[in-house]
Amino acid sequence: MADKAYTGRIVVDPVTRIEGHLKIDVSVRNGVVDNAWSSTQLFRGLEIIVKGRPPEDVHNYVQRACGVCTTTHSLTSIRAVENAMGFKAPPAAELVRHLILATLIVHDHLVHFYHLHSLDFCDVANALKADPVAAAKLATEVSGRDVPPGDLFVVHGRLKKFVDAGQLGWLDNAYFLGGHPAYRLSPEENLVLAANYIEALRVQMKIARAMAIFAGKNPHSQTMRVGGVTCYEALRPERLAEFRALYEECRTFINHNYLGDLTILGRRYPEAASYGRTTNYMDFSDFHDPETGKDPFFRGGVLWGHAIGKTEELDPAQIQEHLSRGWYKPGPPAHPYDGVTDPDYTGYDPSGHYSWSKAPRYKGEAVETGALARRLIAYSRGEKETVTRMDAWLAACKLKQENLFSTMGRTAARMVESVILMNRVQGWLNDLEDRAKAGPVEIYKEWTMPDEARGVGFCAVTRGGLSHWIRIEKGKTANYQMVVPSTWNLGPRCDKGKPSAVEQSLMGNPVLDPDRPVELLRTVHSFDPCIACSVHVLHAGGKRSFRIL
Repeated sequence: MADKAYTGRIVVDPVTRIEGHLKIDVSVRNGVVDNAWSSTQLFRGLEIIVKGRPPEDVHNYVQRACGVCTTTHSLTSIRAVENAMGFKAPPAAELVRHLILATLIVHDHLVHFYHLHSLDFCDVANALKADPVAAAKLATEVSGRDVPPGDLFVVHGRLKKFVDAGQLGWLDNAYFLGGHPAYRLSPEENLVLAANYIEALRVQMKIARAMAIFAGKNPHSQTMRVGGVTCYEALRPERLAEFRALYEECRTFINHNYLGDLTILGRRYPEAASYGRTTNYMDFSDFHDPETGKDPFFRGGVLWGHAIGKTEELDPAQIQEHLSRGWYKPGPPAHPYDGVTDPDYTGYDPSGHYSWSKAPRYKGEAVETGALARRLIAYSRGEKETVTRMDAWLAACKLKQENLFSTMGRTAARMVESVILMNRVQGWLNDLEDRAKAGPVEIYKEWTMPDEARGVGFCAVTRGGLSHWIRIEKGKTANYQMVVPSTWNLGPRCDKGKPSAVEQSLMGNPVLDPDRPVELLRTVHSFDPCIACSVHVLHAGGKRSFRIL
């Protein structure tokens, strides 16, 4: 550990425990970050690959952008094409889509927190010093459910055997093995989180199985189509009952264990509730009423600054992508309908071009999107369940409203959103079961593709607001642009030099040890980076258009 406050440059490349390849470059003065650059390092070509293809087939290609958020790209593409056609899928199909999307979001939130992000706070090896009886008492207090000491004795024994064998695997070279002043959970708190880390492996598997009942498989769903869905077998009573049983088991873990673990972290890491702040927040509406298409369960909008109580409706015409700091040929900011993807790699230069991501902006400003943005917009509007659960978490952690705008607030918002969504799934499932009992259910309708049209699909996905924009000419895909959450959150500066959301969030972060800058990772990981979706470059003819030195 450094003997005095550090001043200098820190580059984390690659950032691990994320999807894709990300480089984070920060300038530190007296132990605090004073500047930051986010560079996405992965190359994809989906926007060009789908040109000339039938619009109804595009969803099969674009969902291959990633094996994590796969289904969301398929659904958003389908929505874009249906929007271009002026088509509305049958209500029962929309219910199925709601169930697929909701379970995917919760699955991703679980995997992100427990298996990617929690190790930024939890010292698993230190759990060997814990008293399992005291740990069970703590777990019972924070989760609101009875946790038998025997369960934690079993986990304690498994961890000891694992560590004593010397095969540390995912613990090897972690920040906590050599001791780190930024880790401060007690042995009992570490044991509780370690036990839930292991249990979450089972829970996320079960919720993925539940999703696959309607989606056909996971990842890369097979049942969603332009026109509706095709999972007729999933509407049989025994399959709906299977989904319900899996869902109920997962809901118990989320409503108790997940909530309890965020209470532990919020109490023990109050400083993480004071850094990692961004300025503006945006997300799209989703989970619309299946009959009317109105009254979305997730209501999008924009929150400027931290002005709780003041939100505005989103105007998609105000979205533009900037190219000036990415590795693209120069061009003015463009609306996605007019977007151009023309790569031009020039080397890493923080004062010039330094990322494969474009820089999306709303009314010229950087915005954060994701679970925190959605919950803040809902909180600002006074939506009862969000306000109740956010305030309860703040009270349990002895935090204040302003602490929501932070690294810890971002992480807690995912927990709150998971609880809210899992409770809402029951209503959609009940509705679908009632329709199935009443007789044959229409889940697909025929359609006619227009020769000329354009459309957009919006989706409020795990990491934030996702949009796909399509122009159809002569019945084929003439142009296609994907503006994804990680581009909003983790892109570079724009034409006017304004930093992106993650670049903003890193400024002001403390760094206790420059050789092990865990505070930086806590903030970056809190965005749940998914880089494969955020960059799209490939020469249409397969020719090499750049060289990596």
